Amino acid sequence: MREIVLDTETTGLDVTEGHRLIEIGACEMVNHVLTNKTFHVYINPEREIDIDAVNIHGISNEDLIEKPKFSEICNEFLDFIGDSALVIHNADFDISFINNELNLSGKNLEIRNPIIDTLKLAKKKFPGSLVNLDSLCKRFDINLNSRKFHGALIDAVLLSDVYVELIGGKQTSLTFDDKQIVGSYYKTVSVLSEEVELIKDRNFVLTESELEKHKKFIETIDDTIWKKYL
Repeated sequence: MREIVLDTETTGLDVTEGHRLIEIGACEMVNHVLTNKTFHVYINPEREIDIDAVNIHGISNEDLIEKPKFSEICNEFLDFIGDSALVIHNADFDISFINNELNLSGKNLEIRNPIIDTLKLAKKKFPGSLVNLDSLCKRFDINLNSRKFHGALIDAVLLSDVYVELIGGKQTSLTFDDKQIVGSYYKTVSVLSEEVELIKDRNFVLTESELEKHKKFIETIDDTIWKKYL
């Protein structure tokens, strides 16, 4: 099963105010295990970045002057994600920005991949608790030392660890497929059946000595119903 863990950085928080994407980071997971395949790009947003956003991700307009526009990397991005499920923290935010960029690029399409929103998973699992990415990393003891600012690729990698923890931990990557489970089940049942048959076939015969000892023991018990069988 292929999944793409994805994160973005933007010029601001509200796409309806004309804010744009400036970074996309994505990493591939197969059966809940990261592969070495990633997609990472900085994007020229063709507008100013809000200072509040700069303080979060540390990316300035000067950093992006020579970077490609979204329309120039769009096809490569779509090829990378394909039709795989997208794992995103607060997916509505990222998807709204991506769909806006697709629209501005003249693409008559929008993201319709299956979406797994880890924010919703975390809220369900830890109601009333802080469930932003930093808080979840601390909860699951995921190392944040290498991260000074938010960045799309590093946050996607961190989110991949959080996602695995939210769905049950590292052991989820070791699950068997249905045929293996069913085969193992029937093999176990078969072994148990054989053991039962072996027990049924055994013939437990008392020796004369064992029978005599049993009679003597019964004689020592008063008013027992078993005496009538002696």
